Amino acid sequence: MRWLLTAFALWLAAASNAGANEQVVADLSQDRIDITANFDGSDLLIYGAVKREEPISTTNPLQVIITVEGPVSQQTVRRKSRRFGIWINTDAVTVDAAPSYYAVSTTGPFDKIVSDTEDLRHSISIPRAIRSVGAPQQIQDSQTFTDAIVRLREEKGLYSLNEGGVSLSAQTLFRTNIDLPANLVEGNYKTRIFLLRDRKVIYLYQRTIYVRKVGLERWLFRLSKEEPAVYGLLSLALAAFAGWGASTLFRLIRT
Repeated sequence: MRWLLTAFALWLAAASNAGANEQVVADLSQDRIDITANFDGSDLLIYGAVKREEPISTTNPLQVIITVEGPVSQQTVRRKSRRFGIWINTDAVTVDAAPSYYAVSTTGPFDKIVSDTEDLRHSISIPRAIRSVGAPQQIQDSQTFTDAIVRLREEKGLYSLNEGGVSLSAQTLFRTNIDLPANLVEGNYKTRIFLLRDRKVIYLYQRTIYVRKVGLERWLFRLSKEEPAVYGLLSLALAAFAGWGASTLFRLIRT
């Protein structure tokens, strides 16, 4: 019940503020996530309330969509084909921007609560969150390369759509749980909360979650980026030491 009391307090605190007819006041269970050696994922609670200056509409109920988007980067997707009895890379498409992580949670079926126009304008759905401007002229099915990114990252738990995952009480209090997997990429994660009515976005609220490596993981990550030669030598030394140790242990066991 803690989230319920906090959301209600946020709503009372914002009730006197001027602004749109319906707005969001929200909070996160955590806005910083530390990735350590034993990090196995995290459960993120997003909750809040809708403040309004007019009575609740019973004919056109509100809907809520919540998204969490990880750092965006360029991706090259390659397709393998069988040539002369072996599998080789034959085609490649560069996707201009794809989130490393993307989760969508809604109060109902996605295509029933938001229009295609609003989805395109705000890039809400998973396919719309991926930007691919063009592909080589000889490739006629470039969309399949984007679909491949979505499919592979869904299998890894990095992309997800949870229809009905947002609970909305009395058209005012809402909450959802987002499962953050262990294989998160370091960076800033953008959280968006959309209020919708008649399949149109009427208000957008945004927050940022900071995901950072800490401890030994942070030191190794920075070393690999800033001193790749030293990192490579260190990796070789550790591999050689591990091999020597395993060989020595094996000889001791046999004797």
